[in-house]
Amino acid sequence: MALPLTLSDFDFALPRELIAQHPAAERSAARLLDGRFDPPHDRRVRDLPDLLHAGDLLVVNDTAVIKARLFGIKASGGAVEALVERIEDGNVVVAQLRASKSPRPGSRIRFADGFDAEVLDRTGSDASLFRLRFPAEPLALLDRFGHVPLPPYIDRADEAADSDRYQTVFAERPGAVAAPTAALHFDAALLESLRRRGVGLATVTLHVGAGTFLPVRTEDLAQHAMHSEWFDVPAETADAIERTRAAGSRVVAVGTTTLRALESAARDAPTGRTLRSGSAETDIFITPGFAFRVVDRLLTNFHLPRSTLMMLVSAFAGHERVMALYRHAIAQRYSFFSYGDAMLLTRGDAADAR
Repeated sequence: MALPLTLSDFDFALPRELIAQHPAAERSAARLLDGRFDPPHDRRVRDLPDLLHAGDLLVVNDTAVIKARLFGIKASGGAVEALVERIEDGNVVVAQLRASKSPRPGSRIRFADGFDAEVLDRTGSDASLFRLRFPAEPLALLDRFGHVPLPPYIDRADEAADSDRYQTVFAERPGAVAAPTAALHFDAALLESLRRRGVGLATVTLHVGAGTFLPVRTEDLAQHAMHSEWFDVPAETADAIERTRAAGSRVVAVGTTTLRALESAARDAPTGRTLRSGSAETDIFITPGFAFRVVDRLLTNFHLPRSTLMMLVSAFAGHERVMALYRHAIAQRYSFFSYGDAMLLTRGDAADAR
């Protein structure tokens, strides 16, 4: 019997210059590694309509990235960097705080003239998470004073262009602190090509949290705890998936966040249904051996070594297969991570690679 996979099994050496610092000049001009074949095919994202069939259903995440990063000063004069994770009632936010010394409950942080936040308390198991009370509606303050929360592997400050390019064309519901990056490759021309092909489109929402960047610190994957994220599957999307499956067509998830929302909803599906519609919290951790119930294909960007997302795509397409695809992508100089290129995967137990 094969030994269980451990954290080290998801490691790989990535040349630093392959980490994309800016997006492709055109969204759908990014490269696409078609991983359905061996050897894989090198394509462009704009080729996607040729790789799908009429009747297939594309499901995307319509979350919108908020300007969640703030820079401030404590009353003592010490610098503070805040990354807002979520917004609660009463103008309260949950935020990661980085400072030389943690602020005390009851203290205040000045983020801008006339914008002071009160530190309420720590929250959760992460020592860097605090609850803050803003003086007015948080989304409005963040939109005015916040910065685009580019991930830590992008070695530059956010620029004006990031307000557009680190947001998908599907963005409708504000709440994410990281983009659902596979969907960054879609533009109007690609969507029209998919429509003409007869590919359906449906949405879910999963507000991506900063926990998506937290490292796994234990070799035993069973010991890792995922951060919880809010998601919603509309009834219209659940119905569209039922019709797609009944017709023998495929459900194609755009991004790991969409897949996590769909497979989370499938865990609590009522009798006779593929998945449950509505909203909930999910801390689903998908590792090899997971039984997928909804998604047949996955369009996804390339992920960090030793990350939970590497484990998810390995569970979906097979560990050995995914590691071989990553070796190919590195050899062919694909761009990696949020602003990088994409690949198309078929579920490991699928009958064919059509």
